[in-house]
Amino acid sequence: MINYIIYKKCMAKKDFAFGKMNFILISIAVVIIAIGFMLMSGGGSKDPSGFNSAIFSSQRIVVAPAVTLIGFLLMIFGILKNSKNDNNEVAE
Repeated sequence: MINYIIYKKCMAKKDFAFGKMNFILISIAVVIIAIGFMLMSGGGSKDPSGFNSAIFSSQRIVVAPAVTLIGFLLMIFGILKNSKNDNNEVAE
């Protein structure tokens, strides 16, 4: 009977692989990565035979890759962060 109660108590709680904080960090990382890719794009030339020197701007070759890299690092941290409590063991 006690084992059944403990089993029901453990099964009542949904067991996800990630906690709430993990999902928050991952969603923030996705937004940062999207911002980084948006910073890399844009500014095409209206004349296809003309050269647009904006492709070599510091925003595209320095800032945008750094923002994207920060987003990917935050994604890795959000995945690897342990959000499980150590107190989730059921005492008998």
